[in-house]
Amino acid sequence: MTEAAVTEPGPASGPNPPEAPAATLSVCGVSKRFGGLQALRGVDLRVDRGEVVGLVGDNGAGKSTLMKIIAGVQQPSAGHIAVDGEIRRFGKPADAAAAGISTVYQDLALAMERDVVANFFLGRELVRPGPLGRRLGWLDRREMRRRTGQELAKLRTRIPSIEARCRDLSGGQRQALAIARAAAWCDKVLLLDEPTSALGVEQQREVLDLIRRVRDLGVGVLLISHQMPDVLAVCDRITVLRLGSVVASVDRAGLSVEDLIGYITGAKSDEPAAFPGSSADSPAEGESGR
Repeated sequence: MTEAAVTEPGPASGPNPPEAPAATLSVCGVSKRFGGLQALRGVDLRVDRGEVVGLVGDNGAGKSTLMKIIAGVQQPSAGHIAVDGEIRRFGKPADAAAAGISTVYQDLALAMERDVVANFFLGRELVRPGPLGRRLGWLDRREMRRRTGQELAKLRTRIPSIEARCRDLSGGQRQALAIARAAAWCDKVLLLDEPTSALGVEQQREVLDLIRRVRDLGVGVLLISHQMPDVLAVCDRITVLRLGSVVASVDRAGLSVEDLIGYITGAKSDEPAAFPGSSADSPAEGESGR
């Protein structure tokens, strides 16, 4: 008697595999022109929750233009931005902020003569209603102090006192304040523009540790930097722009500073696995320093 063969059902006979979740932030085919100048062409990029993505490139690569588009400062000529899979149109920075995206620029936007609490709530002050309503109320300094201390403690920042004036803080402490403030007001993605520039070695280490703690809270981080060792130290993935196009999008594992410099200069080529791009004609105005 011959034993009948038993065939396991193939993949086609089973349920469809679940779809991959949408990225927290998706940049899809974004191009940008300034008159006859092409700043970005067909740029694709994604940032997921709880990861740090590096964005690197030489001066004029288009990093600042892309960051400004994500932040709502500029609008793309083509392509779109999606948050959690939903296409969003950012006409102004407030639109990006409402979508859960915060930005820390190099100038930090801190008021040097005001204390840590005032800077933390700059433009978002809490007001207690007065006899004639909220418009004629008083600043709720007590609650602002409580929440500032709570948020700074959550990220374990090394700021000596929330009553200290910003001018009396070190460069690293100011950067920590700006990052903690931005992280407190976003729940999707934090954009960081050169956060370790002009800092000493110890201050750089503290800022990188802070970025890791923001990531561990489940926020996605897009880090723009010229500091290749810092990028390799903290990023999970790295996207390389060259003349406005993505030339590589790679995992950090196994990468060296020499590899990144090779991608940036064109000495090393690699077909991006998920984010193909093409070279742009020339950098945009305002990109010469980036």
